[in-house]
Amino acid sequence: MRIAKILYKNEVAGILRQLEDGSFEFEYHSHWVEDSSKPPISLTLPKRKVPYRSKYLFPFFYNMLPEGSNKQSVCFNQRIDKSDHFGVLMATAGNDAIGAVRVLKIEN
Repeated sequence: MRIAKILYKNEVAGILRQLEDGSFEFEYHSHWVEDSSKPPISLTLPKRKVPYRSKYLFPFFYNMLPEGSNKQSVCFNQRIDKSDHFGVLMATAGNDAIGAVRVLKIEN
């Protein structure tokens, strides 16, 4: 299992996991859900206590991935398979993300 924490404006909002079967799970931290001043990270992922589950990387996170020659460069330099969307996301969205959301890898 691979895990990343999701930061919104440098505050931890939740956890994104890739499970052993390749599926994905996103879960908001309880403090984020309970605080009415904290917004959802995306309109497609409204705040809730129950984790979101998907066979594929959630579109919100998928849209954070680099494309074209930028993706090729990242994959070549980081030695990541181009079909490893979670790996590319963790390699790029920690420091090079547009908007308020960042993705930081959690080491096991």
